[in-house]
Amino acid sequence: MNMTEQIVGSTVLLGLNGRLDANTSAGLESAFMKLVEQGHGKFVFNLQGLEYVSSAGLRSLLVAAKMIKVIQGKLALAHMNDHVKDVFEMSGFSTIFSIYETEDEAVQAIA
Repeated sequence: MNMTEQIVGSTVLLGLNGRLDANTSAGLESAFMKLVEQGHGKFVFNLQGLEYVSSAGLRSLLVAAKMIKVIQGKLALAHMNDHVKDVFEMSGFSTIFSIYETEDEAVQAIA
């Protein structure tokens, strides 16, 4: 999985591309924690390039959501493809996360 990072105002945009699975989830968790330690509290995960998410990948997103709750930050997901959206709906994760069609909508929602 490749991850891109962009800071727009007070929001960190993280673009996830490829597969979020047992091999890559630790990298996402590590990068996310580093950003939180740097003082960031608003995040949008752009999942447009995410081809696959496993249970380990879902777990790493849940870890991020729990950390956001602890720091009283905000987190939104954007640009999910149909396959990833199905995984979120079947697992019940679509009720845990705020999910938006576009990155702009997600950024505006957590502003």
